[in-house]
Amino acid sequence: MIPSSPVVLGAAAVLALLVLTAVVRRLRGPSAAARESKRAHETAKQRAPPVEIGETYEFGVTELADHHSGEEVAVGKVEGFVIFTEDLPSGVETGDVIRAKVLSFNEGRTSADATFVERA
Repeated sequence: MIPSSPVVLGAAAVLALLVLTAVVRRLRGPSAAARESKRAHETAKQRAPPVEIGETYEFGVTELADHHSGEEVAVGKVEGFVIFTEDLPSGVETGDVIRAKVLSFNEGRTSADATFVERA
């Protein structure tokens, strides 16, 4: 016996729509933004970093994020190269210009870790 309750039919229709949406998204592949992000990452892996370990660079903080280290870091770029800056004093905000000393490159040399030196 097939249920004919409006609630059951509605729930079945919603479930079918969700499954259909998931299938269509899977068939279409990644979004344009995801494809562009992957392309940029692959390009970054091919170039030499524009920064050197031990040198200090000045850049604007584009965002504050939780880093894998567990602490808040300032994220910024030098010539498009991402730098994660740790040891921030309180009050550093997005839009601030800071100086940071590069400590190491991350795997693939597509970004670097740095330590805060001073506000610019």
